[in-house]
Formats: sequence, structure tokens, C-alpha cells
Amino acid sequence: MKILLVEDDEAIAEFIVNSLKAEDFGVDWARSGLRGLMWAKVNQYDLAILDINLGAGESGLDTCEAIREQGKIFPILVLSVINDPQTKISALNLGADDYLTKPFFAAELLARIRALLRREKKITGPKLVIADLEMDTLAHTVSRRGKSIALNRKEFALLEYMLRNVGTTLTRGMILEHVWDMNADPFTNTVDVHIRFLRAKIDDKYRKKLIKTIHGYGYKIEE
Repeated sequence: MKILLVEDDEAIAEFIVNSLKAEDFGVDWARSGLRGLMWAKVNQYDLAILDINLGAGESGLDTCEAIREQGKIFPILVLSVINDPQTKISALNLGADDYLTKPFFAAELLARIRALLRREKKITGPKLVIADLEMDTLAHTVSRRGKSIALNRKEFALLEYMLRNVGTTLTRGMILEHVWDMNADPFTNTVDVHIRFLRAKIDDKYRKKLIKTIHGYGYKIEE
């Protein structure tokens, strides 16, 4: 899953980035609203986190409104030290989906993010299932035919991204941006390597293969 973070405070941003990456989210960190707006326009994101006070006269609320004016519909979580009902109402009216007051614990931020992502993807629970393969995104478990499969963090993130896009052909660039981040080297073969590792764990021992190669394009998962 790919998240856009717009935050000018380096310490807070690093705390958020580290917390998200520890949970296998891909994160692009923009230090200004202008840059965040530009990235939102050209990249695909599953969610955005915007600080209200961005410095240099910028407001995260203006960025939020501008993102919505671009037609972007991904969830937006607003962060602020301001615990004022009117400010919260303004944020929601401008297109934000949730509002979190600083300071906050990483666990609360992650819970808010997962709730927004479940709402956006119309997921009623944490389990993603295709054929006899099941992933529990909260328990961080994967099984096929009831047999547990051990995945490392990147393999888990890659499989989750594919399962959230069943039947969709995902290019190597899309996978790099969502599972890694926009700074990933587009010429690396890391996607192919991780797909090979993933196949070895969830496909090779089974007659029905779920991960398909779309030659010249990328990969997809389907029955």
C-alpha cells in the first residue's frame, strides 16, 4: 500500500515514515504542500496524511482541497496540534476523511489508516482470500489450504498489494511504487526476484497457480 505524507517537521515525519515502513507501507514524504500536491497529481496513492501547519504560509487544508479538486478520491487523514471542533469541521468539509490530533501514538495512527483503507476498499474484515489462499492483514498471517506460509515483510507487502488488486495486471513500476517507494530504482530486478520468492512459497507446491506473468507488462494474481 502506498501513502503520501505531507509534513514539514522532520522529526515527526521520520517518526511517521519509520512507523509506516515497519508495517510494510510504501511512503513518499513531501516537505511542502506544493510538492505533495504535485506528487498526488502524478503518482498513485492509497491514502494521504497531511499536516495542517506546513510552514512558509502553507496550509494542509488548502492542499487537501486542491487534491480533491484534482479529482483524487483516496482517503485523506489530517494531522494537527489544533484540537478545535471548528477546525475539524473545516477539514472534513474540504475533503478530509479523518482528523488526528498531535501528539499521537503510532498504534493509533496505524489503526486510523487501516480503518480508512478498509472503508476505501470496501473491506469488511482484515482477511483477503483468493481460491484456497488466505491472508490476515492484522495478524500478519498467510495460509494455503490451511497450511501456514512464512513470508518476510516485503513478500507480505507484495502479496497484499496483489490481493487488493485481484485480476488487475500490475506493472513492475506500479509494484515498485506501492511496495517500495518512488525512489526505488526502476531498472532493478527486485520485483522479479521477489515474485520468484513469493511463487516458491505460495504456488510451486500446488497444482493451481495463482500468480500469473503477463509478458511485456508485469504480473497479476487470479484464480
